Amino acid sequence: MSRDLQIRVADPEDLVWIHELRHRVYAQELGQHAPRPDRQLHDALDGDNVYLVAARGPVRMGFVSLTPPWLGRYGLDKYLTRDELPLLSEGGVFEVRILTVEPRWRSTAVAPLLMYAALRWISSRGGRTVVAMGRTELLSMYLTVGLKPFGHTVRSGAVTFEVLTGEVAGLTQLATTRFRTALERFRSVVDWQLDMEWAPGPDGCEHGGASFTAIGADFRTLHRRDEVVAADVLDAWFPPAPGVRAALAEDPAWSARTSPPTGAEGLLSELAEARALPVETLVAGAGSSDLIFRAFGRWLTPESRVLLLDPGYGEYAYVTERVIGCRVDRFRLHRKDGWRIDVARLASVVGAGRYDLVVVVNPNNPTGRHAPAAELRTLIEAAPARTRWWIDEAYLGYVDLAESLAPLAAVDPRVVVCTSLSKMYALSGVRAAYLVAEPATAALLRRWTPPWAVGLPAQLAAVATLRDPAYYRACWLRTHALRRQLAADLAQVDDTVVVEEGVANFLNITLPYDGPSAARLVRECRRHDVYLRDLSPLSPQYEGRTVRVAVRDTAENARIVAAYEAAMETLRPSSLSRRAPGLPVHAAAGYAR
Repeated sequence: MSRDLQIRVADPEDLVWIHELRHRVYAQELGQHAPRPDRQLHDALDGDNVYLVAARGPVRMGFVSLTPPWLGRYGLDKYLTRDELPLLSEGGVFEVRILTVEPRWRSTAVAPLLMYAALRWISSRGGRTVVAMGRTELLSMYLTVGLKPFGHTVRSGAVTFEVLTGEVAGLTQLATTRFRTALERFRSVVDWQLDMEWAPGPDGCEHGGASFTAIGADFRTLHRRDEVVAADVLDAWFPPAPGVRAALAEDPAWSARTSPPTGAEGLLSELAEARALPVETLVAGAGSSDLIFRAFGRWLTPESRVLLLDPGYGEYAYVTERVIGCRVDRFRLHRKDGWRIDVARLASVVGAGRYDLVVVVNPNNPTGRHAPAAELRTLIEAAPARTRWWIDEAYLGYVDLAESLAPLAAVDPRVVVCTSLSKMYALSGVRAAYLVAEPATAALLRRWTPPWAVGLPAQLAAVATLRDPAYYRACWLRTHALRRQLAADLAQVDDTVVVEEGVANFLNITLPYDGPSAARLVRECRRHDVYLRDLSPLSPQYEGRTVRVAVRDTAENARIVAAYEAAMETLRPSSLSRRAPGLPVHAAAGYAR
């Protein structure tokens, strides 16, 4: 195959061919549907689903249809009730349908490439589960790529289908291991025109920080740090307190070569005094991720059941699902509710007593919403005794430290509060965090803490940080003013875009259905050395169209606005020109019938 084999989202002209090919295959060739006089075959999802097309120049070779969960309906609804297939009522389920290839191309790699493209599109939109209908005579093909029968057979006309399903993470791992050689070969010959990368990133939780690809992860071009606006990570826009900078600068050679206090004893004492907590309730870590991995690894097993907020910080899903292998459920937050936690609904879900652990990030990243401490206290007090609560307060300083649940965690064995010093205190580079738990729980975690877990520069910086609360209160107050101005400036660029502020050091931009995808906006802004975060992989709740923007200082915020405006001007005409009349772009791109 030559380089001109395109994989792309269908354009308006493609749709005419798609409906004609569907008629030829499913009405005339297979007898699934009755022939129609207009020789066009449509269904109720047309206009809302997404088509991906394989083509070589003007020659169209095949297509596949995708139905995302935010539509609220699936092709399978025609054949099975939700009681028969309850999977369709879960979050993050994408349906892949109508994988169809022109007869002359059926012995080529067109079908596998379309299946892989569907998987990448689903993954890039936060998909967790794939569901499909595969013709029984092609069942071996679907089993080879990792799909599994769900236990239902469906008949439509003269055609019999097997209902198939698979987890996106497992399907992706299989594709990139079993078919790695083939994918590497195709990568060089396919003109990949989709808005996500050809291959997934390294195995691990996806975070921001792509800006380091421009700065240089090998640290040979660090001058680029002054040219790049790193608004894709939530590092503080302000420097650490003067005392922190002085502590790090006083004798950097000594602090680099010297082993720190083994258990960060001085830091824990400073934390106990600053937070008015017993020192025996504290555990230090090299960032919150260190504490998450350490604690969850001790508490949870593949038999454990965990409840996460959705959307929510991706590290929790990665550790519980991918590392430990827990059964994970999602408590969905909704845009129409302002992303706020419905405490009564959450109490009902938790009250059934099924969960070993409930994770609440408060304020939430990435929604930016805060749940009052009084509401959470009431919720926790009424929850079953067997359920542990992990409260992540990484951004609480932007609200009010008095809202912390740390005093509750210090006495209630069901509650643990984790607090990163990275984002609120401008210490992301040195990695320092702590958790609060009742003494027995804290003692167990300290026993499983390696010596020197927090380096000497980090301990020095953290102690100096805690000694200057007034400096940080002023920085947090200034952050709110910068965020409000940034939100106002972004909102003026395009009145069809929704800008949501939240309470922390970031805001979210949600693009209209007939606008570009979040991935395309992020990619275009990078041309201006401005890095934003596409939230699509975190959750299908974002529908592939929400971007997170970290608050920076006045000058960098101005660059963000300028890059965003230039990107929207570039993308707006092309995004509209590729849309069929009456076809929403949220329907613009799935696996079998």
